[in-house]
Amino acid sequence: MSIIIAQNLSKSYPVAVKEPGLRGTISHFFRRTYRQIRAVQDVSFEIAPGEVVGFLGANGAGKTTTLKMLTGLIHPTSGNVRVAGHVPVRRQESFLQKITLVMGQKQQLIWDLPALDSLKINAAVYGISDREFWERVGELTEMLSLDGKLVQPVRKLSLGERMKAELLAALLHHPQVLFLDEPTLGLDVNAQVSVREFLREYNRRYGATILLTSHYMADITALCDRVLMIHQGTLIYDGSLNGLLERFAPYREIHLELAQPVSTEKLKFYGNVKHVEGRSVCFIVEQEKLTRTVSRILSDLEVLDLTVTEPPVEEVIGRVFEAGVV
Repeated sequence: MSIIIAQNLSKSYPVAVKEPGLRGTISHFFRRTYRQIRAVQDVSFEIAPGEVVGFLGANGAGKTTTLKMLTGLIHPTSGNVRVAGHVPVRRQESFLQKITLVMGQKQQLIWDLPALDSLKINAAVYGISDREFWERVGELTEMLSLDGKLVQPVRKLSLGERMKAELLAALLHHPQVLFLDEPTLGLDVNAQVSVREFLREYNRRYGATILLTSHYMADITALCDRVLMIHQGTLIYDGSLNGLLERFAPYREIHLELAQPVSTEKLKFYGNVKHVEGRSVCFIVEQEKLTRTVSRILSDLEVLDLTVTEPPVEEVIGRVFEAGVV
């Protein structure tokens, strides 16, 4: 049975329309007119317990609006949604005990106090006993490598340490469903890797369901087998990440290290040249022509090294967003 069910979920916002000039200002003051902005349009999907699903879309595509409807922060204009058996907008205590929302641009920890003080406040809010509190803090501190950091004022922690402490605070009540909106935003590479490893282990250990948005494709490829893609408020893809790549990347990249430089004009004979840098060359070749092209290159050119790779995920998804359809 699905733990998250969204059926024809839509959200529209009224936006005031004002004509330019003094007359427009006066008219706007006494008699306002509005137009409707559709942030999300008829989005439907289901997520099974324990799934880790990537939620992709360009800025303004409707990702955060959808997450806010799933967590009950805003009411959908139309459609139905159930999370862990609850209607989110009712914000029942039993529902709030089962979910958490982490937004990379927001913080819940008190800036000038040690993170541990904020955690104690969270424990009181969720009715967590002292014994459970210290057990959970100890376990999550170990998983997040935060030993000795929780007694420092939050403002003295590095950005990566603050993000880990925010995750600890959000997961203190052991939620079943995690809604993560850009959790690695702004973190350096090492901190991003650390957060990914934690989320993978948390999912494995507790069977938590995770819906993750991120602009860092490494987050998606490392954690998610399935992706949802939203474009201009409409869900345009729901399926495996590999399926997306196979469908929209019907080509491969051939990377060569040549014994000596070869002119770009000559290289064009073998395929679409993506770039040339000295003796290093990258071709883009249609998949059905791959074997024939590789054989021709090895026969005609003096090759020191040859590697065939899939195109970067970022490029594939970028092309899908540009097209707007799947």
